[in-house]
Amino acid sequence: MSIVDPAHPLNIRLATPQDVPLMLELIHELATYEREPEAVLATPTDLHRDGFGPVPRFHCLIAEWLGQPAGFALYFLNYSTWRGHHGIHLEDLFVRPEFRGKGIGKMLLSRVAGVAVVEGCPRLEWNVLDWNTPAIDFYNSMGAEMSTDWRIMRVSGDALCALSMRCD
Repeated sequence: MSIVDPAHPLNIRLATPQDVPLMLELIHELATYEREPEAVLATPTDLHRDGFGPVPRFHCLIAEWLGQPAGFALYFLNYSTWRGHHGIHLEDLFVRPEFRGKGIGKMLLSRVAGVAVVEGCPRLEWNVLDWNTPAIDFYNSMGAEMSTDWRIMRVSGDALCALSMRCD
């Protein structure tokens, strides 16, 4: 699943277990960009277990520019009861600042869209922070439409435990 074109300095490939330290590094860089550098709790063990175990919970593409790690896209399958089909949720799309403007983000997003088409997924979706106008503008230029009808709801930590009524 690698793009190899000797005339182009970009290579996009599936991540391997050996990429876990790089993936975690990129996740931390993304969290810093999104103004939450302390929010990352993921560990190498988590990424190995969930990305490369017997039942992978996510897939990750690594972008390299002239052999240097430039960015990544991490995605997983979801399911739409209304459409009666699985789709893809793009969890993270990140290109390091020094590699931006080279079409890497576009190629990563295009590659994930290609996976969706090959898998027969009727949609690809993701979240974007409302203050991140560069990302919103980028996504709009790629044909994405922002849903204004839905809001993300989340329960975690002690509230999740309490809601489950299974706290110890």
